[in-house]
Amino acid sequence: MQTSNDRILTTHVGSLPRSDALLAMLNDMEQDKAVDRVQFREKAKSEIAEAVRQQRDCGVDIAGDGEIPRVGFSIYAKNRMSGFGGFSDRGTVTDFAKFPKYAEFMARRAGIDTITESATTWKMPQCVGALEYDPAQAAEELDLFDEVLAEESADFAGTFVTAATPGILSTTLFRAADHPVYKDDAAYVDALAAAMKIEYEMIVARGHDLQLDAPDLGLERQIMYLDRSESEFLERVDLHIAALNKALENIPREKVRLHLCWGNWEGPHCDDIDLEPLLPFLYKANVGGFSLACANPRHNHEIELFRTQPPPKDWVLYPGCIDVTYNYLEHPGVVAKRILEFVDVIGDRERVVASTDCGFSTFAGYVMVAEDVAWAKLKALSDGAALASKTLWG
Repeated sequence: MQTSNDRILTTHVGSLPRSDALLAMLNDMEQDKAVDRVQFREKAKSEIAEAVRQQRDCGVDIAGDGEIPRVGFSIYAKNRMSGFGGFSDRGTVTDFAKFPKYAEFMARRAGIDTITESATTWKMPQCVGALEYDPAQAAEELDLFDEVLAEESADFAGTFVTAATPGILSTTLFRAADHPVYKDDAAYVDALAAAMKIEYEMIVARGHDLQLDAPDLGLERQIMYLDRSESEFLERVDLHIAALNKALENIPREKVRLHLCWGNWEGPHCDDIDLEPLLPFLYKANVGGFSLACANPRHNHEIELFRTQPPPKDWVLYPGCIDVTYNYLEHPGVVAKRILEFVDVIGDRERVVASTDCGFSTFAGYVMVAEDVAWAKLKALSDGAALASKTLWG
């Protein structure tokens, strides 16, 4: 984990804007249409290069590849593994049922008749056979990022690459009820952990920090576990963390940060589970950093929990100081205030790295913030960190 003893560093959660041309290629690939892989590689590399330049110009200290070559922060993994087919009939969040006028509003804004009954932007298969991970696409993405970093001579404090957790994959890529190999969810989650372990180790072997994206630890309470008890959901959280730790057994914990959110959309979030019951389970994760969505108005107050339930002493904290679901541009003074509040709660300025609540394009084409505003938000993050640093160090 990159830290500093003289200023607050900045980073973000992962996904960054993609062009319409690249989106068209990704869409074609998802529909099994022929796409020239050489052209795709060239286009992806040029957009990773632009993302790297923008991060550098915005003052980001710990940079990523923007998840540019991926169709989504998690569902990309289905294209790197065999064993999937059919369709996962996934539910959706309760905001649309409890606020029907909000559902109508969002449908009009999206130019569609009704809001989909699925919480997933793309149609998802289910696991119907034995999983086998093919590292080729992961290697290609890492090659592109490394090539760009070398060619751009980008002088960052550090770099990171994101990856989906076994938990979020198991709750979006369902296990077939009559699965011939994995007879229950525990076996399936463990198999996903064994498969993704290859990708995790590849990322760290390239010298990048590994960010694990785990909205399942918050979001699934109001999808898969909506009509079940909180204790049942927490049992599932414990299962996911245990499997994740198996996948991380060969990676130093200081090379891994875990990202938690409750779903990346602009809405009431009326049934989000509170952070408090989650913390004891999150603290079991064999990681060295914790990224948390807390700039949004639903969860901002929960940073106070860290006073009574402090994280492990060696963890670096990545509080969200920028909301990625609206186009209001945070003033650097607002960002600085959020950083200072978090430092006060944690009691250690050197363990805080300012970040965003979530990604700017968690699924390809799914954006709520205009591209130029997204870059301006990252610049505001950097400017706010500079203001906070002046207060904290003088």
